[in-house]
Amino acid sequence: MSRFEKLTHVIWHCQYHLVWVPKYRYRVLKGEIAQEVINCIQVYSSRLGCRIVELNVQPDHVHLLLKVPPKESISRVMGVVKGKTALRLFTRFPYLREKPYWGNHFWAKGYCVDTVGLDATMIRTYVKYQEKQEQKQVRMDLRR
Repeated sequence: MSRFEKLTHVIWHCQYHLVWVPKYRYRVLKGEIAQEVINCIQVYSSRLGCRIVELNVQPDHVHLLLKVPPKESISRVMGVVKGKTALRLFTRFPYLREKPYWGNHFWAKGYCVDTVGLDATMIRTYVKYQEKQEQKQVRMDLRR
């Protein structure tokens, strides 16, 4: 099985490691709240065509390894996931909104993102190998 996904005109493997935290890094992602965060991430990321590779909700932060199609930007994915999840949490758990430190924001501003993929050395080696293969093919074509 290939690690690549397919769309109409592209094959792709765009994988990202994402980390974000609740406002003030409060340790509230436990029990039903954590489960609701997991459910929301699954629903909203799948609506954007993304596929969850790994998801881990800790009491004070979320780790997500996500395959994102090239037509979606990471900032849009994070905006949708964080925004919709916050709205859902405030609706399902209204006492979270009542706390004076939340205001209308559940998540802290920003997030951490890192690309996950082949090592740069492996890619350089592959590109050089492809160049040698191309030169061999040209030589074979000239002999014919």
